Amino acid sequence: MKRGHRMPFGATVHGGGVDFALWAPSVDGIVLVHTPAGGAAASHAVKRNAEGWHRLTLADACHGDSYAYRLPDGTTMPDPASRFNPQDVHGPSQVVDPGRFEWTDAAWRGRPWHEAVIYELHIGTFTEEGTFQAARERLGELAELGITAVELMPLADFPGARNWGYDGVLQFAPDASYGSPDDLKALVCAAHALGLMVLVDVVYNHFGPEGNYLHACCPEFFNAAERTPWGAAINFDGAHSRTVRDFFIHNALYWAEEFHLDGLRMDAIHAIRDASPKHIVQEIREALNAGPARERHVHLVLENDANQASMLARDGNGHPVAGTAQWNDDLHHAAHVLATGERDGYYADYADDSACRFARALAEGFIYQGQPSAFRGGEARGEPSTQLPSTAFVSYLQTHDQVGNRAFGERIHALGDPVLVRAAFACVLLSPHVPMLFMGDEFAASSPFLYFCDFGPELATAVADGRRAEFGGFAAFADEAARARIPDPNAEETFTASKLRWRERGTRPHFARLCEMQQLLDVRHRLLVPHLAGARRAGSHRCDNGVVQVQWELVGIAADAPAKRLHLLANFGAQPATQAAVPRGEAIYSSGAAVDAAGLRLERGAVHATLEDMAGG
Repeated sequence: MKRGHRMPFGATVHGGGVDFALWAPSVDGIVLVHTPAGGAAASHAVKRNAEGWHRLTLADACHGDSYAYRLPDGTTMPDPASRFNPQDVHGPSQVVDPGRFEWTDAAWRGRPWHEAVIYELHIGTFTEEGTFQAARERLGELAELGITAVELMPLADFPGARNWGYDGVLQFAPDASYGSPDDLKALVCAAHALGLMVLVDVVYNHFGPEGNYLHACCPEFFNAAERTPWGAAINFDGAHSRTVRDFFIHNALYWAEEFHLDGLRMDAIHAIRDASPKHIVQEIREALNAGPARERHVHLVLENDANQASMLARDGNGHPVAGTAQWNDDLHHAAHVLATGERDGYYADYADDSACRFARALAEGFIYQGQPSAFRGGEARGEPSTQLPSTAFVSYLQTHDQVGNRAFGERIHALGDPVLVRAAFACVLLSPHVPMLFMGDEFAASSPFLYFCDFGPELATAVADGRRAEFGGFAAFADEAARARIPDPNAEETFTASKLRWRERGTRPHFARLCEMQQLLDVRHRLLVPHLAGARRAGSHRCDNGVVQVQWELVGIAADAPAKRLHLLANFGAQPATQAAVPRGEAIYSSGAAVDAAGLRLERGAVHATLEDMAGG
């Protein structure tokens, strides 16, 4: 089976050769430099039409050829819509014919969102080899664990040999350090054969600081009147914005169609400047619905620090109008304070009775639903979220951000009280939220996940100095000697230290954690997932002396999935606690809890979950 996505940008292979198309309204006199595989380079003048398109068809061009554009000032640049850039972001692009790959997953229709258990991973550090092929060989272990979706950190081509991916500049080109586009497609085929969805993180709020030639060839891509932490905002709502919007809409469709991905995670949409009548997120959703989502499940996950519940709204049939779900940092922050006691920075907003805040996040999704944030100087943050289903929230105890943005990349099990960390993981995995693990969570990996990159010398120095200065405001890094110990992001050893050590999975205590995670996910899939599809209500919660009580009504849509009420109790207090009222229903999970004459006794860190039949009640 063949797949491809047709778009007005880039290089398109057809029976008559290759069409080349570049949008650059402000520039005239562009030259295409074409190099056949094994041949000599030839230059071809490209004419610009009235709409700013530079188009040329070469009958002798084909798959595998190299090409680049030369600007009037002599700058040579890759195609901004390059499908592959094997010589990195400053080198020429390569013509790719997507029709050459033979797909083996014709029957795949995706999975409904309520079945999702996500595993976030970074291709470069997930395995020792750091390639698509090596990652593919590990997918079976994730499926066996109970994972149903892998989420790949950004793949768009970035400068150098290593990067988190958020400095990508070629949105259509999977980074060559991980392998070829066909290697990525083979990974997707393998995942689908195991029943795993594949999502990819995309960054539509900025381009990276090195290798972005759009400023030189197409300033219309940016709106200098709108500033972001990365400079001028991408032009989603100014003059010429229609073509810019189309560029990103086609990018979303490209990943979903040409790579048969099951969804996207949109990074930091709060940093997108778009005052259009229809936000770019909604327009992407509509394009996906009109395209690949007509035949299979395609999901759109958001990161949005503004907690805009309106971006997660459902229509009359319960279908997302824009985002399928949002990463729930509120829940993470409350759980982190609860387990570690840390209160620096944004954690200060969650330090006041963190157990109750954690309970609210489990029940309602957002904690901040319009209340003032002290960390943000009293600014109101968020919108009411109780009208949303619990599956609109992706919840976790750590992500690449929350680990990697620490000075030494420590994971939560290296920081927190192990009893409370275990309890918090159980609460997340047994809640109706969509749970997410960060790679290595399942076996309490000892490796850190550090911030790493591979910029040119001048930028590398600025990044290293800036990162150390950023931590200067923390008491632990007040003196220069302490800051000097922070790993250099550009050093190769910073990257290699972040690679998972897979041999740990079979050793103590890592294997014990793996077994616990597998047990929890087994309970989730067998007993909870059948009742999640029709759930559309927030839960209710109580909290007393660190004992969290949450309940949700779960309304399944299948005939064999009757309505249930899920009860979850967890003791995050300093002492054992006794609940006079034992939760109704059948116990589906219990750790550290026992019923005696006084009621339900909960040891510190205990978790107890029951499912109650709602028939007649």
